[in-house]
Amino acid sequence: MAEVKVINGNMAAAIGARLCRPDIIAAYPITPQTPIVEYLADFVTGGLLDSSVSEVESELSAMSVVTGASLAGSRVFTATASQGLSLMYEPYFRASTLRLPVVMAVANREMISPQTLWGGPQDSLTVRDAGWLQIYVEDNQEILDTLIMAYRIAEDKNVLLPINVCFDGFYLSHMSERVEIPEQAQVDDFLPKYVPEHIILDPSRPMAVDPLTNGYLLTEYRLKHMLAQQNALKLLESLDGEFKERFGRNYGGAVEEYLCEDADYILVTMGSMTGVSKDCVDAAREAGKKIGLLKIRMVRPFPSDRVAAVLKGRKAYGVIDRNVSFGWNTGIIYEEICASMNRAGQFVPNIPFIAGLGGEDITAAHIDYAIDEIINHAADAVKNATVWLNREDKGKEDTK
Repeated sequence: MAEVKVINGNMAAAIGARLCRPDIIAAYPITPQTPIVEYLADFVTGGLLDSSVSEVESELSAMSVVTGASLAGSRVFTATASQGLSLMYEPYFRASTLRLPVVMAVANREMISPQTLWGGPQDSLTVRDAGWLQIYVEDNQEILDTLIMAYRIAEDKNVLLPINVCFDGFYLSHMSERVEIPEQAQVDDFLPKYVPEHIILDPSRPMAVDPLTNGYLLTEYRLKHMLAQQNALKLLESLDGEFKERFGRNYGGAVEEYLCEDADYILVTMGSMTGVSKDCVDAAREAGKKIGLLKIRMVRPFPSDRVAAVLKGRKAYGVIDRNVSFGWNTGIIYEEICASMNRAGQFVPNIPFIAGLGGEDITAAHIDYAIDEIINHAADAVKNATVWLNREDKGKEDTK
């Protein structure tokens, strides 16, 4: 029977990792990620987890340690945030192109400068094209459950890629919620022991790792890498149903559709803002506004077909980003959705919103304003300027 606790997001991540029995854990402390590995170290010293914890001098070293350990056949785990993620970029890229199933939690935090410690997914979204899989979650229960699913995805023989489980710093990492913790036996039954076959450092079976590669071979590597990402997308969709059968919870796969079936308008969100957004959609429905919500979970690979299918034929949609896409004057997820709609040969009037930068609250008032903007400007939402919801003149469009 599942144990129920009120825990913060970092503890949920640590317990999720513990249940997956990693052999090697390596990380360097950085706010707001630090408690994850502290909790895991406590589990090891307390006899709850049989793992080796490597205390390193930097995030670059942490990623290097788990890369080497994964090459040697170990199941590994690490965690980071913000500047720590940027510092480990070189081995971060290498872990994906070596096709190593590293699982890493990212407690999302804004990048500098100006100096800020607060939450926002700009850190992991900035490295979204480094070949990792990326899933973004809404609440602490989803953190724990997604970490368990992450190992199944990363270690699948048709995938073999590293994966990020990303959650909003402070809003989830340090906030406490009710979380159901499955029994160890349940997880063991769901997640088989990792037995690598594609690459392993073994003196009795010598092989070249990362040799100098010419253009033809590199093309083959990149093609197979991208095909593996698409395999991961398919696996997440099917795994969501299996997880529900075993644990009683599911999250929609790569996206979650909330009251979308008969909606004329769609609000697109990602991460912890989704909870209050669902409440606002419920209230709007009661007021006669036919609005639905599409939550983005998987960003890499991007579920373009599902997104386009949900948005097709609507009167309008709006995307709230907690990040910026420098050069586009919009948010990153908005641009991903525009690309998806273009690829599908579809156009639906739309409005880009940006809110919550630097850890600023995204309130029900912001969401309500966005819903009304989507509905009221559906007819002329063809090329709208970005609406910056957290400015003092809330909602004013800005093209400067």
